[in-house]
Amino acid sequence: MKELTIILPARCEEFLGRTIQDILENSEADTELIAVLDGYLPDPPLPVSDKVTVIYNPVAVGQRAASNQAARIANGKYLMKADAHCAFDKGFDRKMLDAFKETGDDVTMIPLMRNLHAFDWICSDGHRRYQSPSGPCEECGKPTTKDVVWYPKPSPQNVAFRFDKTLHFQYWGAYQNKHPEDLVETMSIQGSCFMITKEKWFELDICSEDFNSWGQQGVEVACKTWLSGGRVMGNRKTWYAHMFRTRGGDFGFPYHQDQNKVNENREKSRQLFQKDNWPLATRKFQWLLDKFNPPDWEITKGIIYYTDSQLDEKIAKPVRDKLSEISREKNMKITSSSLKRLDFGDNRVRFPSLKRGYLTMFKQILGALEKSTDDIVFFCEHDVLYSSTHFDFTPLKKDVFYYNQNVWMLRPSDGHALHYDVDQLSGLCVYREAALIHFRERFEMVEKMSKELSENEFNRWIRHCGFEPFTHNRIQWKNQFRMNTWKSERPNVDIKHGKNATGARWKKEQYKNQQLLINWQESENYSVPSWDPKVLIALNQP
Repeated sequence: MKELTIILPARCEEFLGRTIQDILENSEADTELIAVLDGYLPDPPLPVSDKVTVIYNPVAVGQRAASNQAARIANGKYLMKADAHCAFDKGFDRKMLDAFKETGDDVTMIPLMRNLHAFDWICSDGHRRYQSPSGPCEECGKPTTKDVVWYPKPSPQNVAFRFDKTLHFQYWGAYQNKHPEDLVETMSIQGSCFMITKEKWFELDICSEDFNSWGQQGVEVACKTWLSGGRVMGNRKTWYAHMFRTRGGDFGFPYHQDQNKVNENREKSRQLFQKDNWPLATRKFQWLLDKFNPPDWEITKGIIYYTDSQLDEKIAKPVRDKLSEISREKNMKITSSSLKRLDFGDNRVRFPSLKRGYLTMFKQILGALEKSTDDIVFFCEHDVLYSSTHFDFTPLKKDVFYYNQNVWMLRPSDGHALHYDVDQLSGLCVYREAALIHFRERFEMVEKMSKELSENEFNRWIRHCGFEPFTHNRIQWKNQFRMNTWKSERPNVDIKHGKNATGARWKKEQYKNQQLLINWQESENYSVPSWDPKVLIALNQP
């Protein structure tokens, strides 16, 4: 049996041969390498050594499956999975093995991580451009050639990592600065290099193929190790240097990086680990949070704002300005979803190829929910003036959709306004996780019906379905939630400008069900409680 097997899954990796050469030159233990050529043949050929085994897949199987291929035939007691674009410390394998003698084998360990300066582009005049896409010299325009530097930068040096509430990888410099010891516990890892016993690799399914090929590996490895009763350790006694692709273009990721697939992996991590559904766990996810107390895990509130990008700016701008003011006052992030470019919000999604419509609106809502990182979200529309007191509300339960009924509808053309206790999507507040579950199901259903029905039939079905989740029982959703209501201290103002997604009725007799008109009130001359009439009059100015 070998002491260590290093696994190098590779997909069109330009620097695989250089990485193998680096390992052979710096290895001091009884170490073997297994490189998996996942759907390609290297050019130039790889270094030849009796320490190197090569697996060739004519058709790519993906990074996780390729890693497991190598793990199954590995002869080492320990396995180190590394990316195929890394440099290593002299004697790194011996130093890692020695550290395991101190910690025991119920550990996943990472070396200290540096950044690898792999290459430059250089022109005949000697101008250099740091690793980036190919192309002429940016200074003189002359042709450039690649100069392989292979320089492990002395800084930064990272040995401690974490993940945020979306289970997205984060560096954690503040934590590692407080823990100067040679062997330091770390909440998570970066994923480009980690070491574990072969026995634990398979016992924990450490590289699960239930995940998509790319993304979340560091979170998966760390959570499976910690939650099964083990520890994740960073080893400052040795290092590796990882090449980062920072400028895109033809210098990108060999394994395809599909953001939708990465998002699916994050959702799977949340379901498995954060919700305590991983069957091999002996610890709760909360235990991990309590142990490390990572920042940004408190319950946060945020705004999702969606617009069809067609509203007159004399209405749209005051609404955005008011939301910006509230965002600063309440320290709440805004995630905006628009059809045209919009300089608004902390996070932004845009759907330039979509046209205004019901299906598009639900797509926009879903896009904003997926982009937001907050626990609690307030649905905000482009034609509603929101009171700051609207955002003081906090849902009591995570599985209930709450509607603010303190809203007045305003006709800006003449200042007529009315109120009754109504549940509107623009007044919805809910935990984002519940909203995501519902609006994914809703969008799938609406998309299906839009293809099956004529335009008129689809519009009638949309009215039957409604816009406000769980305010009626006409649709049987697979994922059932409940609804409740509240009233903010001061009202919101729903501006009825004639192009709203839902129409307006201004007389009691226009309503079929008079029992719904609870607390009916009317006013004239732009008179809405707690609102300056001048602000409302301005909505009708040229």
